[in-house]
Amino acid sequence: MLRFLVLVLLLANAGYYAWSQGLLQSWGLAPAQQAEPQRLQQQIQPEALRIVGAKAPPPVAATVSGTEAAESPAAAEPASTASVPVAAAPSAGECLQAGVFDEEQADALRRAAAALPQGSWSLQRTTIAGRWMVYMGRFADGDALAKKRAELREIGVPFDRPNNASLEPGLSLGRFSTEDAAQRGLSNLAAKGVRTARVVQERPDAPGFILRLPAVDEALRAQVEALRPALAGKTLRPCV
Repeated sequence: MLRFLVLVLLLANAGYYAWSQGLLQSWGLAPAQQAEPQRLQQQIQPEALRIVGAKAPPPVAATVSGTEAAESPAAAEPASTASVPVAAAPSAGECLQAGVFDEEQADALRRAAAALPQGSWSLQRTTIAGRWMVYMGRFADGDALAKKRAELREIGVPFDRPNNASLEPGLSLGRFSTEDAAQRGLSNLAAKGVRTARVVQERPDAPGFILRLPAVDEALRAQVEALRPALAGKTLRPCV
């Protein structure tokens, strides 16, 4: 039975193929064909075509309220960015100081600084550290001093005057800020053959003063220049 059905389907497919391809036209069996003139007549007539433009959307009514209309110009205009000129802050000035001055120098400086504006300067107390010296002397006379100088030159040891009346006539072989440093200097000289030198205190600790100008601006700077003769050769420098 199944074979019979398959055979029927094959014959039906073959018959349909022959019919659709016009193979059975001689038997009067063929699909209807449209002639070219008939097909052209069924086409839409191009001259009858017309393009209908799309309708423009209705205009949107601009119903701006009175308040919105008043705000519109302000919104349309960019925000003003014009900067308001601001006066520059006055300069605080530069802090300068000089020193250390001893009491005599500080007295002279006070007199000179009295011409400056009140509060523009001050003298701050500090301590002038003592100084120590490797010393030779006192010698009996000028001949003994000259002989010792010659000996020191031969071994290459520099020297100068002690600049202290209580130590004249004598020789300074070096000055130091501490006694320990002076003792080390003495040991170094002993290694070179110096035998009669010793460590002495050239001057003890003494009160000192530092000139401080906390805010030197351009106006004050010109007045500060008048202080230079009273600075005893010391230089104004930035505060520390």
